[in-house]
Amino acid sequence: MALCCAISNEVPEHPVVSPSSGAIFEKRIIEKYIQENGVDPISGKEVAVDDLIEIKTPPIVKPKPPSATSIPATLKLLQDEWDAVMLYSFTQRQQLQTARQELSHALYQHDAACRVIARLNKEVTAAREALATLKPQAGITAVPQPALAAEAAGIANQPTEQAGMSSDIIKKLQDKATVLTQERKKRGRTVPEELTTHEQLRSFRTLASHPGLHSASVPGILALDVHNTDTSKILTGGNDRNATVFNKDTEQVIAILKGHTKKVTKVIYHPDEDLVITASPDSTIRIWNVPTSQTTLLLKAHDGAVTGLSLHPTGDYVLSTSEDQHWAFSDIRSGRLLTKVADQTNVPLTTAQLHPDGLIFGTGTADSQVKIWDLKEQSNVANFTGHSGAITTISFSENGYYLATAADDACVKLWDLRKLKNFKTLQLDEGYQIKDLCFDQSGTYLAVAGSDVRVYLCKQWQELKVFNDHTAAATGVRFGKHARFIASTSMDRTLKLYGLE
Repeated sequence: MALCCAISNEVPEHPVVSPSSGAIFEKRIIEKYIQENGVDPISGKEVAVDDLIEIKTPPIVKPKPPSATSIPATLKLLQDEWDAVMLYSFTQRQQLQTARQELSHALYQHDAACRVIARLNKEVTAAREALATLKPQAGITAVPQPALAAEAAGIANQPTEQAGMSSDIIKKLQDKATVLTQERKKRGRTVPEELTTHEQLRSFRTLASHPGLHSASVPGILALDVHNTDTSKILTGGNDRNATVFNKDTEQVIAILKGHTKKVTKVIYHPDEDLVITASPDSTIRIWNVPTSQTTLLLKAHDGAVTGLSLHPTGDYVLSTSEDQHWAFSDIRSGRLLTKVADQTNVPLTTAQLHPDGLIFGTGTADSQVKIWDLKEQSNVANFTGHSGAITTISFSENGYYLATAADDACVKLWDLRKLKNFKTLQLDEGYQIKDLCFDQSGTYLAVAGSDVRVYLCKQWQELKVFNDHTAAATGVRFGKHARFIASTSMDRTLKLYGLE
């Protein structure tokens, strides 16, 4: 029902109701009437403007007056609409063209920015590698290496003729073996209280990764050793022909040993002195003084690449094997070659390891054999067969009873030296490349380095832990004192340390 003003009889724009008569009025009309007369026009009773009550109604839209009431007016209206559409279309085309130009410019800028970002990322990566290489070397003073003149004077050219195993040397070896055997008997089968338990070892995590020890231009760390008493000192040998001494606690390089003309494949850190022994396919063995970073002796005991290196428990002699089919025993104090013996099978020797007592040792051959030699008699006393492919690494257990061997057949064989037979074979994944084996100092754990790093519990030969952090083949593995940490090296140019967080 439509509202109508009681005075104008039209629909009010602002309707109000009078409380006196209840009639509806247009607000502006009734206000004028009350101001003039002071009474309600319907009831005649007095009423004030403030007494009026507004009625809330939706706004009224008045209909447009008809415009197209003739054909000419309709045509004019259509023409105006057409012109407006054309003007709008022209404006839209202009805006589209401008937007296309702006988009093309933005895409060009984006492409240029992407090229700049890619170049900067490349530069940042190169800078980070350079920083990683330089950072550990902070504080190292360059030490001059032995010159050719010094080598000509006798530092390098040690006599290659055999001095022979004198009775004094044999007595020294025998006395050391007797002492070590007695010490081992005193210890018995007791395990050091400080030794990491296998439950703790299962919880080992990667504690540190050091990529800057060797050159990035010739990547790859090939050999590893840890100082026996000061296990913060770690020695590595690399594809870059250098050996590096690194302190894991301070994360600083102690020395960079430069001198080999080919890659460094075998390294030994002397257990009692700041002395390092390295070997290379350049057919030489170098003895280094770590504080001066200088070669003190250069042993030329072989005519081919040196493939095996092992320090005698006396700390005075080194055993080496070579592709020249010989093993050699040299004095690291005088540089004399004591003895050099040919393998009778005329095949290259691939690795060597002295027994913990120092009277026997093992060698690996390229034709899959592991040979046990008597050092004093310089004779082959036992042969172990069963592998296929060249022997890559061997390791004696601390108690001297067991020998672990590996070859290019993806398995580790355990040999009982008392019964001279294989009593256990650890078969790894097909294609697994084993590069290094190592028992811890108590003989409780065996570590394997190859496609990954694995740790086994001896006697049960149970796999305890696998570390897959390296992005390339692992080449070396060593235990810290009491197996408190494990160190590994790899072709990915990193030294990684594992332990409890």
